[in-house]
Amino acid sequence: MSAGAASLGFARSSGRSGALHLDTVTLALTLALMLLGLVMVTSASVSIASQDTGEPFYYLERQLLLTLIGAGCALLMFSLRIELLERAALPLLALALALLFIVLIPGLGHAVNGSRRWLHLAGANFQVSELARVLVLIYVASYAVRRENELRSSLAGLAKPLGLLCLASILLLAEPDFGAATVLFASGFGLLFLAGARLRYVIAMMALAAVGFGALAVSSSYRVRRLTAFLDPWADPYNSGFQLTQSLIAIGRGQGLGVGLGDSVQKLFYLPEAHTDFLFAVLAEELGLLGVVLTLALFLGLIWRAFRISRLAADAGLKFAAYLAAGFGLWLGIQAFINIGVNMGVLPTKGLTLPLMSYGRSSLIVALAWVGLLLRVYHEASAAARGSATVREAA
Repeated sequence: MSAGAASLGFARSSGRSGALHLDTVTLALTLALMLLGLVMVTSASVSIASQDTGEPFYYLERQLLLTLIGAGCALLMFSLRIELLERAALPLLALALALLFIVLIPGLGHAVNGSRRWLHLAGANFQVSELARVLVLIYVASYAVRRENELRSSLAGLAKPLGLLCLASILLLAEPDFGAATVLFASGFGLLFLAGARLRYVIAMMALAAVGFGALAVSSSYRVRRLTAFLDPWADPYNSGFQLTQSLIAIGRGQGLGVGLGDSVQKLFYLPEAHTDFLFAVLAEELGLLGVVLTLALFLGLIWRAFRISRLAADAGLKFAAYLAAGFGLWLGIQAFINIGVNMGVLPTKGLTLPLMSYGRSSLIVALAWVGLLLRVYHEASAAARGSATVREAA
């Protein structure tokens, strides 16, 4: 073997199995959101935890345990090569659809407040939609790589994955979980657009999807009540508009610097789900505009970083990894936008947590696993980029 060939072989080897590449920016932003979330979950839940369990820090202890479990899942995802996920995309899709179907079966799916969204596993309820959405997006990313030419050149190339997204959304709506269906469809649609689907096809499909979701919104009296309450919550502030009016009162009380950490009034049995869906309202009340700006900056920073990593992977020729990172950024941005929009009365009320911050078993664990996957993309993209640079130097 010549010296040049030996150098080339060494460069390829080092690019694949070289030093560990950790994205400290992603880690710092994630830790900041989690720590802020732990503080706010503790503050928002102390009163209700004391009343319901007699333990003021009941939810904090469980949130810490969930964080440890989520961190373990993140390490597991970081240890997996991206190509393994790409190869397993179809079985993972089958698993996602199976989970969404199984949870609808009486006796298997666990119903809470009229919604059948959970499986009872190891003494705890697991919301299958959180995992299923990630698995479906993994398949969409693999489709964008395998059918790149078809996706970019024909309407059928876009319609096929959209049909899959519609199927998964229908299963979610059957639970019912309109919020999760919206996040999944919007994230998948955005990912297909980033993968190169033609703009005119995207616009046509967006119009069709808007009509479809609009029809679904008004097809159920339950969703119609939520929609009308969102438009004018003060018309029925003690019934259908109760959650939103209490949230708006909390945000209004916060003003510039907030009433002080732990001094929220609305969390004292006025604002339902204060430590889960409406955590942002308590944060706005206690930390004010300053806390809101900080929270938004952290989310925007993490979303920007996800797309930056996506670009890094694309430049390194890792298309599937690039789409995975972009999918994380889309999911995080869309779900955070919807949750904050609901809290501020900009969007109809939906049962979605604030990613990485709200108290939520499945949500936090899956979100941290997503972060582990994002860090893996960064590691492989950085290693590939460094290996390519070494090859160029050797040449």
